[in-house]
Formats: sequence, structure tokens, C-alpha cells
Amino acid sequence: MKTLFLPACLILASICPDVFSQSKLPAKTAAPQTLEQAAQSLFFDLGREKLGKMTAPFEGDQRFDWHFVPKERYGLRLKDMTLSQQERAFALMNLCLSNEGARKAKGVVELEAILREVEKRAITDTYRDTGNFYFAVFGSPFAGKPWALRMEGHHVSLNFTILNNRILSVGPGFLGANPARVPSGPAMGHQLLKQETELAFSLMNGLSEQQRKIAVVADKAPSDIITGNKRRAWQLDPPGIAWSALKPAQHRQLRSLIDVYIGRYTRLMHDILWKEIEASGLDSIHFAWAGGRVWGEGHYYRIQGPTFLIEYDNTQNDANHVHSVFRELKNDFGEDALQQHYNASHQ
Repeated sequence: MKTLFLPACLILASICPDVFSQSKLPAKTAAPQTLEQAAQSLFFDLGREKLGKMTAPFEGDQRFDWHFVPKERYGLRLKDMTLSQQERAFALMNLCLSNEGARKAKGVVELEAILREVEKRAITDTYRDTGNFYFAVFGSPFAGKPWALRMEGHHVSLNFTILNNRILSVGPGFLGANPARVPSGPAMGHQLLKQETELAFSLMNGLSEQQRKIAVVADKAPSDIITGNKRRAWQLDPPGIAWSALKPAQHRQLRSLIDVYIGRYTRLMHDILWKEIEASGLDSIHFAWAGGRVWGEGHYYRIQGPTFLIEYDNTQNDANHVHSVFRELKNDFGEDALQQHYNASHQ
């Protein structure tokens, strides 16, 4: 059966339809009703051998071993699936994402082909390969117990903890882009994480001189997101400028920027995350910046509150290489929600 991975010129249209006239990425099809049904549909299509590569126990450390660099990792690669299996895998992942989140997740995959061309690698090169993205399921979607879903590869790590067809956690959620802005070729100017960049510049450059003195925490941006691929994230110091020190128009800008990150997920999850943020107090939110304030200069920002941390860094490859992450400080990998579940079930 034919698989997805054809020459690079065929794989970009689903994310950037003005670039190519056709795409071989699986289309967003009518999904099964529930997360469990979607996972079961994929499982039945895989067969024993492939299922063994995709699945692992929910308990244990494998579920927490996440990263966003190009390397081998646990799971079943896209290049080892049939087209039908790829479609089912993306259909399952799309149930955890908004349309915009699904667009960006597939866009990260497609950028690997552009990066291969930018780096002048051969079409047969397997280091920059759109097939090197892995899907993994931890636990069983048949058992009525918690299970987890992960899509991971170079510049993407999307982790979802699920129970009874309900998403308990969306963290860690990492998306990156290299090149952040495509410098040449048919996709010249394409910028996958454009909102994450432009909204932040707009907020930062609209601050008063006095506000900038508080918001800017370093003259030079760090070389990467500070929390890296740690299992647990934490609030970072110095915190930057507080919500209470911003004006109403700046509040709206900051809300819009946060919304870009939690808007990657389903509408229900988006609303749950906003309720948690607001319940913890908007005045506890801080915005911090480091580095330059124009495109082409290395820059970094973070937004944090008691329940979440957002980090963005663009310093590598002459500041044309973005890393961005959303972390649930108390609930990455569903740890807080699962503890509440276990406590309630034993009462």
C-alpha cells in the first residue's frame, strides 16, 4: 500500500495551500465519536507487530521521557505506517487539538522537508525526514483506565492524558519551527508560528520605558527555553512585569498571546485552562522578555502564573529558529488531575 512519504515537492499544501497544488498528508477526515473509539480504530488497523511498537504501559517512566530534538524515540514512525494508519493516527490526534493546533502540528512535520532543502541535503537524506515522527499510546483505551497519547519528533512533542474520553492534561505541549521564516524557495516567507512571534513583539514594543525596565530580565536571550525537556516545569525568576502593571489595552494583548498557546487545543480544553488561569488570579500573571526587540535579533519571552508557563525562544540559526512550549505547572502528564481522580475513587 502506498505511504505518505513522497518527494518533498508534494508535501506542503495542507499547511500552506498557496505553495503547492496538492498534498499527500492525510486530510482531516470525519472522526469517530470519541477518543477511545478513534484509538481503537487505529489499534485494529495496526496489527500485532506495529501495535507493539506504538504502545507501552501507562505506569513507568517511558511516558515522561519526552524531547523535541531529532532522535530516535519510543513509538511507531509515520514512515512505518500505511496511509490508512497515518489517517487514523492524525484523526486521533486531531480530536485533542483545535483546527489551528492540527494545522501547526502537521506544519512542523512538513517543515522537515523545507529544512532538508535549506540545508542542501539529498532527497534521500533520512536525518531531515518527514517520516521520522512518532505516535505512541501509553496504557489501554479499552480498559476504562487512564491512558496517554503522544505525537513527537523534531520540533513537536504533544502529550495528552485521557480518562473516560476526557482530556485531563495537555502538557507538555511543544511546537518549534526551523526555519521560523522560510528564506527562499517555493515556500519563501512561510512562517508557521507567526502569531507567537508577532503578538509578542507588539506587546513588548508597546510597553513604556518604565514598563520595559521591569519586563526585560536580560539583555541577551538564553540559547533555548530554560525548562528544556524536564519532566516538571517551574516558575522562573525574575518574573518580569506583572499583569497589574499593564494597561487595559496591554491586558488584551497579553490575553491574545496566551490564547494563541491554549488555542492549540480543543475548545473545551481551552475554556478549562482559561478558568484555571483566572481562578488563580490574573494579577499573578507575569510577562518577561530577554534579548532584541526586532526580527533577526535573538529574543526570548515567557508568560507565567501559578498554573502555567509559556516559553518562547528564537536565537539559533541567526534568530530564525523558534522553540515554544506550554506547560501545566501542577498538571503536566495529568499528575494533579489523576491524583484527584484516585483520591475521589477511594473515598
